[in-house]
Amino acid sequence: MINCIAVDDEPFALSLLADNISKIPFLNLKAVCDDGFSANTVLNENDIDLIFIDIQMPGITGLQFIKTLVKKPLVIIVSAYKEYAMDGFALNVVDYLTKPVPLDRFMQACNKAKELCELRALKQSLNISATAHNHTFLNSGYSVLKIVFDEVLYVEGLKDYVKIYFSGNKKPAIARLSFKSIESKWPSDFMRIHKSFIVNKQKIDSVSKMAVVINEKELPIGEVYRPALLNFIESFEM
Repeated sequence: MINCIAVDDEPFALSLLADNISKIPFLNLKAVCDDGFSANTVLNENDIDLIFIDIQMPGITGLQFIKTLVKKPLVIIVSAYKEYAMDGFALNVVDYLTKPVPLDRFMQACNKAKELCELRALKQSLNISATAHNHTFLNSGYSVLKIVFDEVLYVEGLKDYVKIYFSGNKKPAIARLSFKSIESKWPSDFMRIHKSFIVNKQKIDSVSKMAVVINEKELPIGEVYRPALLNFIESFEM
């Protein structure tokens, strides 16, 4: 079961949303809330997997509320305003539903959330620690991808995502991951050399003043990261 809450300041809309939720067999409605503050209390006291939330609410809007979440459940926005859809998807919401919401469209969004919840559960069940093993698991699209550290050549930052390049003919992988997470959780073999690149130090073929070469690919060196890279290179000089 997916534990969820519904948040809307309009009583009729909230009642209709709760009724739609009751029709979905895998949803368990834990609470209905008329503002973000009461919703925050519910989140602190319960394990919630999914939030259905309106945007225009008094005190704090739905978008502002989503931004405050540290441990963020999946979110489906249900709003009368189409113009906020891009803002919603920029916050990585599961779906954006426009009132009045047809039941089939509501079911489609719920099924999408169910699939993502199952992916999260699978990743958690693997219980892999990147620092203690030679691999990790990452969400990539709608699958969980095994990343073997020794196969990684370098990682390129793409806004909210990263593109991971591998040795051999293995296709690059795109995952929603931050450089900060890589630097803190991946092995020390990985070093940031530029605002947009992290490299596997063991895969470096050569270093020039302006670039690192890995597998015939030149990657730029950022001025801020040059000293640490040079220290690493000098540690091997005889």
